[in-house]
Amino acid sequence: MNKNKLFQWSIVAALAGFIFGFDTVVISGANLPIKELWHTSPLFHGFFIMSMALWGTLFGSIFGGIPTEIYGRKKVLFWIGILFAVSAFGSALAQDPYTFSFFRFIGGIGIGVSSVVAPTYISEISTPATRGKLGAMYQFNIVFGILIAFLSNYFLQGVGGANDWRWMLGVLAIPSIIYIIMVMGVPESPRWLVTKKNNLAKAKEILQLIGVEDADAEIQAIIRSNEHELTAGKATAFFSKKHTVIISLAFLIAFFNQLSGINFILYYAPEILSKIGFGAKDSLLNSIAIGGTNLLFTFAGLYLIDRLGRKKLLLIGSIGYILSLAMVALCFAVNASPALLMFFLLLFIASHAVGQGAVIWVFISEIFPNKIRAAGQSFGASVHWVFAAIITLITPFFLDDKVGVFKDNPWPIFAFFAVMMLLQLIWVLTKMPETKGVSLEEIEERLIQH
Repeated sequence: MNKNKLFQWSIVAALAGFIFGFDTVVISGANLPIKELWHTSPLFHGFFIMSMALWGTLFGSIFGGIPTEIYGRKKVLFWIGILFAVSAFGSALAQDPYTFSFFRFIGGIGIGVSSVVAPTYISEISTPATRGKLGAMYQFNIVFGILIAFLSNYFLQGVGGANDWRWMLGVLAIPSIIYIIMVMGVPESPRWLVTKKNNLAKAKEILQLIGVEDADAEIQAIIRSNEHELTAGKATAFFSKKHTVIISLAFLIAFFNQLSGINFILYYAPEILSKIGFGAKDSLLNSIAIGGTNLLFTFAGLYLIDRLGRKKLLLIGSIGYILSLAMVALCFAVNASPALLMFFLLLFIASHAVGQGAVIWVFISEIFPNKIRAAGQSFGASVHWVFAAIITLITPFFLDDKVGVFKDNPWPIFAFFAVMMLLQLIWVLTKMPETKGVSLEEIEERLIQH
């Protein structure tokens, strides 16, 4: 097996996740400076400044499956790099909140499409034994990007005076350009070449390069899977009874991912930490601790996902979520020490990294048949991002220093998230299947309603 080729191509595709993570969180450092610069209302700030990238992400995730199916995985991977670079330059140079919002929206489209195409591509070039680990590299790169964004925000504070935030946002252009260059060297997905182009010779060549011992048998399995979908006629429509189970699985894992409060905490980390009692500089520094914990425990998730499996990791993560969120709520309610509250926030981050963080993109990319995988990934990603956008949009109404419902003490927010994670635990125990070590075609046989 040519593990080097497989790892190399997976890493390049997963680098889209690094830019995704960086772009998603870099706004946390620009949040307060922009609010002071343009004196925007809570509604305007929540919608146009903080959540505009997420609305772009939602748009990209909903429609990203279409070009991914038509033009192939590689071309779409390339063009999301272009979107990231344009967004970085445009956001950094924006002179008013409307131009700023437009370029944040462009970057959001790149993020949304990347959450469709990168996991799809990685799952399609991986083997059953490596699919979990390689797929989770996308999440690892998201987390790595988040940590680097927190570090970048911290070290760039004071570099440009009132324009610090411009440097924070503009620096994303560097990894974007590097990614564009690197993605030119990856091959197309062999499964896309078989199902969409009927290019069996090229697909066989790529399968052999990634170490598939019997490439012809693999191609025949892909063809049989494709023919099975085609012979079902109208039942192959995405929203059909045949796909009920996999659609519900994709919806619920994405729904629970955001109802854990992960984006709420990542996007508003400095503001939440300031309510604990940390100053602005301390809040940025402690944001780095959040990013570092996220990275460390994502390593653990990468190591365990093909050993323990997807379901066990979500069980571990769910229990950690419930404990940590309940304790964060309690700490806020009784005005506990900042150090204790910070400990439980970090426990929450660790629980997410090992559980939902490691599993979500791998699981969604595995459960859909070859014929509708990009559409399925698009559906799961769009559910994830619509709830992320809604939560980010409404947060100022709860946290804003002047009009926030819980401006003095946000404990009810964390209590709500804890209850949602109790529901996730019940779902994992009763409904979630294990997909560890099973080929994509076998997973299809197990989950499709015949």
